Amino acid sequence: MNAARSLQLKAALLSALILLLVLGIWYVATASSGAGGAAAGLTAEQIEYTKMMGKEIGNSKSGGFPTLGQMGSTVWGHLANPFYDNGLNDKGIVIQLGYSLGRVGLGFGLACLVAIPLGFIIGMSPLLRRAFDPFIQVLKPISPLAWMPLALYTIKDSSISGIFVIFICSVWPMLVNTAFGVASVKRDWLNVASTLEVNPLRKAFLVILPAAAPTILTGMRISMGIAWLVIVAAEMLVGGTGVGYFVWNEWNNLSLTNVIFAILVIGVVGMLLDLAFGQLQKAVTYVE
Repeated sequence: MNAARSLQLKAALLSALILLLVLGIWYVATASSGAGGAAAGLTAEQIEYTKMMGKEIGNSKSGGFPTLGQMGSTVWGHLANPFYDNGLNDKGIVIQLGYSLGRVGLGFGLACLVAIPLGFIIGMSPLLRRAFDPFIQVLKPISPLAWMPLALYTIKDSSISGIFVIFICSVWPMLVNTAFGVASVKRDWLNVASTLEVNPLRKAFLVILPAAAPTILTGMRISMGIAWLVIVAAEMLVGGTGVGYFVWNEWNNLSLTNVIFAILVIGVVGMLLDLAFGQLQKAVTYVE
């Protein structure tokens, strides 16, 4: 236990040093340019657009890679008032995250309702595994964004289309891992259940599900990572609300500090989601 804690402490210190190194490189790389050199990072079209919008070229929101001071000011500005709502294109970061997490949660939940029961059925039948495998192998590698035009054409609603994209990208890892976990349950445990004449429903919930739970959670963890990855790109396409739309809108406004801030927020939220599923996976993992 002491060795594990010592390793954890050393890893945390090393992570802190890496972060300080990255911040130091950032500071040195941007210190010489400052706000006055912001126009160097703009194309002629961007400079013209900036002037039309009534912004100063030297302003950190206009272009150029921001300094640490400018980023700090932007981060504080967003965190100081994260719930404001001034209309469609001007909402606080927490509100934008709420829209994105809502879409991810709904699409992911629908995928769970489909993938886990179907994976159970496929995993318990070698015949069904062989029959479904070609379809899974064909559909699994398709980019979720490739489904977006079809979704927009058939559903004709951008928000629901985004949820469909989350659903379609979340199904396959859960389906494959659930089927694999169910198929990998030790035969001895199933034989004992058969000897005790346990009915199929009880066997599924009391024997198969606990044994396959770690593998199922692994599939859910992978699916959530993919879903959070895809929702950002989907919201860039469909627009309206969400953290992906926020990134695209701020880029169109030539606000690089806001774009970087949104990227950091996306990464932190993705990390927290992964950690949550990691803890659930540990909770259902049996250690002999």
